[in-house]
Amino acid sequence: MDFKMSYMAEEWSLKMPTGLDLEVSHHPVTMKRVVNLIIAMERLKSSNSEPVLSTEFQDESLLSIMLESIVEEHSIIERTAGPPQFTSRDEIECTVTDSQKRSLVLLHSSMELHAVMLQGGSEDRKVHLNMSTYAHPTPIAETTPVALGIKGTNLYLSCHKDDDKPTLHLEEVTDKNSLSRISAESDMVRFLFYKRDTGVSISTLMSVR
Repeated sequence: MDFKMSYMAEEWSLKMPTGLDLEVSHHPVTMKRVVNLIIAMERLKSSNSEPVLSTEFQDESLLSIMLESIVEEHSIIERTAGPPQFTSRDEIECTVTDSQKRSLVLLHSSMELHAVMLQGGSEDRKVHLNMSTYAHPTPIAETTPVALGIKGTNLYLSCHKDDDKPTLHLEEVTDKNSLSRISAESDMVRFLFYKRDTGVSISTLMSVR
């Protein structure tokens, strides 16, 4: 320890400003003195052109130097909480059959979905749906928010009120990314439904709106 300190003193004595000298005491060294010594040497090393006011650091000076060296400035941006949102999670392919074994088919002429009993050889007319599930901002027990789109198209099921009566519609969504996050207070909730499983392969759908 004495050898290292002597070597350090000899090295730094060559870099000291005129009129100043560096002396290393061999008395028992406290942690504060070690910190004072390191800070003094680093300040002299970083800039020899700065005027040296004193080689003795007071508690206030030491605290100021440490804060300047350690404390980092961070910008904090305050954000107000927005309305709750439904956030898309994953997507699965499915088909729908009612209790009478009727399947959904799409009539392109009227852009309507009809439930019909398909005969053998006409299974290719059955509509396949892409069902997107969502994380609910305020979960409701045993329900999952979903959006239902016809596979291979931009058509999605939506719910509107016609003369105060809820009715299902097919709507074209040109930008599917608009369905990735849906504000609970926006008109886009017309595309969302609560799916509740009531059996092994039986589910009911209710419009979120």
